[in-house]
Amino acid sequence: MVTTHRRSVLSDANDDGRAGGADGQHRTLADSATAVLHEAILTGRLPAGTPLRLNEMADLLGMSMSPVRESIRRLAALGLVEVVQHKGAWVMPLTVEDAVDTHETRIAMETALIERAATRFTARDARRAEAALDEHVAASARGDATAARRAHTEFHFTIYRAAGSRWLLRGLEPVWENSERYRFATVTPTGQHEERFREHRAILDACVAGDVAAAVAAVQVHIQHAADRVIGKMNTDAAAVPAARAPGPAPTGC
Repeated sequence: MVTTHRRSVLSDANDDGRAGGADGQHRTLADSATAVLHEAILTGRLPAGTPLRLNEMADLLGMSMSPVRESIRRLAALGLVEVVQHKGAWVMPLTVEDAVDTHETRIAMETALIERAATRFTARDARRAEAALDEHVAASARGDATAARRAHTEFHFTIYRAAGSRWLLRGLEPVWENSERYRFATVTPTGQHEERFREHRAILDACVAGDVAAAVAAVQVHIQHAADRVIGKMNTDAAAVPAARAPGPAPTGC
């Protein structure tokens, strides 16, 4: 039976408009399902390991199984969902090893992007990045996690789009999405918001100045600090889980 909790997690499933034709409707429904499941996975409302049963998801989203199946395929392509034939699909697990790999990959790809972006950054790019950063700060202050996440992504990708590399951007997308899952899953103290703002400001200021070395250093420090927070929190949480109790000696009498 579908639980009330699960239904509330995906309660905004039908907010998107639907096209009139059959094919258009299918594409729109698949897009809608993907958007809702994507947001729920990134923000942890569908936690790691959650099974994504087609019939249950279709009921929750108020649509047939066909667009839901398509949305799960798309999310699997982004690395957010694991699909095993004849067994089903579930939200990918979060592990320390994967967190390390994810952030190391981000450093490599975002370094390449910002090296190019800093030499091509325009006043228009700066205005857009500034607006996204302002919205990120404002949304964080009012506790709107969804708006803050979107503004955070827009800030970084406004800068990276200035690099003019379509393939690097496409390659970064799934890695970025995965890192966002770790960011939401390992909530940090409010006091660290100011530190992250300073890091974002350093990245933007270096790009505006056309200082490639400073931009590279700023983005690498930013990602490494994010990795340290995530991995530190995961290790702390793991250490807090009591070890399995060792079995006692076998009884010797009746």
